[in-house]
Amino acid sequence: MTGVELIAEERQRQVDVEGWTPGHDAEHMAGELAGAARAYTHVAQLQVCRQTISSNPPLSWPDWADEWWKPSDDPIRNLVKAGALIAAEIDRLQRLR
Repeated sequence: MTGVELIAEERQRQVDVEGWTPGHDAEHMAGELAGAARAYTHVAQLQVCRQTISSNPPLSWPDWADEWWKPSDDPIRNLVKAGALIAAEIDRLQRLR
């Protein structure tokens, strides 16, 4: 599977399993989706560089419950999550236009 396909599949999982529908995403008007994507990207970067990763979310993680911070041991999986969150934020912003 390509990166784009993995991201699309994860975004669909977020909608179907987690219930993160466009209506839900619309509630995040302060850049939370982009911040969450940044957090997962940051962890992936540390993993690729073989640096130590804290169990605590990075500072860019939104003010969401800790239970939603679910980094993977796999940097690709973390990038896929980040990509799906970016896609959700792009869609949210486009709906505002």
